[in-house]
Parts: sequence; structure tokens; C-alpha cells
Amino acid sequence: MITIKTKEEIEYMKKAGDIVYKTHMYLKDFIKPGITTKELNDLADDFIINKCKSYPSFKGLYGFPGTICISVNEEVVHGIPSARKLKEGDLVKLDIGASYKGYHGDSAYTYPVGKITEEEEMLLRETKNALFKGIEQVKPGNRIGDISYAIEQHAKKYNLGVVEELCGHGVGTKVHEDPNVLNYGNKNEGPILKEGMVIAIEPMLNLGTKKIYMLDDDWTIITADKKKSAHFEHTVAVTKDGYEILTGDWR
Repeated sequence: MITIKTKEEIEYMKKAGDIVYKTHMYLKDFIKPGITTKELNDLADDFIINKCKSYPSFKGLYGFPGTICISVNEEVVHGIPSARKLKEGDLVKLDIGASYKGYHGDSAYTYPVGKITEEEEMLLRETKNALFKGIEQVKPGNRIGDISYAIEQHAKKYNLGVVEELCGHGVGTKVHEDPNVLNYGNKNEGPILKEGMVIAIEPMLNLGTKKIYMLDDDWTIITADKKKSAHFEHTVAVTKDGYEILTGDWR
């Protein structure tokens, strides 16, 4: 069931989103060759709990064994923090959630570790642009499919693989609510957007195939051809006239 949030609820979600944004801004200065993904996870845990007096939305969610999802290179999403050290040229995806008064914010960003190739720079730039192409479709009267179509068409321009098995979603008192927000589809299809809806839009685009599979840890999703992937996400509220990004505008 799709829920419509009150203005008060959206204010709570904006505060949760601000915590997520601040956590991203805090962590990005630590993203350098040599740091482990577990160290980044622990920094996020301390920052969200002790500095922001909040709670990490993903900590223990569905049994997830970390505070944030950290996925490197061909890992698309749901990477488990570990002793793995980042190295020059890696792409690292931080997917962060936080709660405020029981309401959640959810945002992901892909960071380069040191110098990356021009092709990888394109991947990051155009995955982020695909996110904003989707966000631009958010207004009352449009449909979820308008978001999906905009993302897919942008990805196709750059021959990027669009992950189909994973998608965006509604956000509220649960991290994952209705509706699903696919990254491919047709205009004028799906639920109608209404003022007060809150959704997470999150394109996951690959340099190669769209095909993915899950590792034996039952969490980490990787590209089938081992080529690199990017992931960008914002939590967005539908307003009277359009949209409001609740997780900080790092355009």
C-alpha cells in the first residue's frame, strides 16, 4: 500500500535525510587508498549514533551484518563491510540510511578512489545524471513509469547496462515501502504520483551487461561480466508543484 505522508512526517524524513547527507559528507574525506570498508562502516556507525543521535536504518535490517552497504567496483549493491582495503582506481558505493523519530532517509553515492579512467568517469557522471533525469519527472499527476522511462533512456544514450532486478522504492516508517520504482519502463504506466508520496529513486548502471548475480554471502550483488557498476540514490518527496530532495542536493 502506498502511503501519503503529512507535512510533519515529511519534516521528520527531511531530518533523517539530512543525517544521511551529513554522513556522506563526513565519510568522503576518508575514502582513500588503504582504508578498509569495515573502517568506513565503523566511522559511519559512530557518526550516525553518537554524533547525530540517530540510528542507522540498515543496521541489522533483514539480518544485514553491517551499518551501511559498501560495494566496490563490480559489486552493484549490498556489499558487506570487511577487511578489504580500497586501492587507487576503485569505485566505492556507499548506501546509507538513517532514522529520525521512526522515519527513514536513504541515499547512495559512488565515489572514485584516487584517479579513475575516462570511461569510469563517464559511468559515474551519467549514472548521477540518470538519477536527476528521473527526479525531474516527479510531480503530481505523473506516473512512476515516467521516472523509469527517463532513467532508462538516459542510460541507453551511453550504452550502460540497466540493472532490472533491483529498484527504487517508497520510504517512510519502513526503509522499503510501496511503490517499486524501476529503472526501466514505459511512460504513463504505474502508480500516479500524488503530493505527500515519498520515494527513493536509485539507478544502478553498469559499464557492461545488465545481468547480475548474488555471491555466496547471500547479500552482495555483482555484475555478471565483472565490469564496474555505479549507484546513485536520493529520497524525494512529491510536493504540490513538483518535488523536494530530502537527502541533500549533492548535484
